[in-house]
Amino acid sequence: MIVLDTHIWVWWMDENPQLSQRHTQLLQDHEQDGLGVSVISCWEVAKLVELGRLGFEGSIEVWMEQATIYPGIELLPLTPQIVIESTKLPGIFHRDPADQIIVATARVYHLPLLTADRLILDYPHVRTL
Repeated sequence: MIVLDTHIWVWWMDENPQLSQRHTQLLQDHEQDGLGVSVISCWEVAKLVELGRLGFEGSIEVWMEQATIYPGIELLPLTPQIVIESTKLPGIFHRDPADQIIVATARVYHLPLLTADRLILDYPHVRTL
């Protein structure tokens, strides 16, 4: 299994051209093993819609239902261990709470994180793809 950063999940579900060929191939390669999505990504998508920074053809409710039952997608719960890990990330990590929880989720589950976010890619304390 791999953990998906929020934007990767959204791009994958919406067949967005921002998703690189490399990322598409990695998603296809890992679909059978599981594509983990932190529950915080659901909140992050809903907040982006609320703020007008993200939109879908249909409602957020319909998109979320379809995106969470898509083949290969597995929702990863927000646990006390992940919450605590997000506050104790080693080294210096930026202040975005959703990113902190997504990185902590990958660390707690000992899974690689698929992202295009340079701040996460440059963070040496999480394995990224």
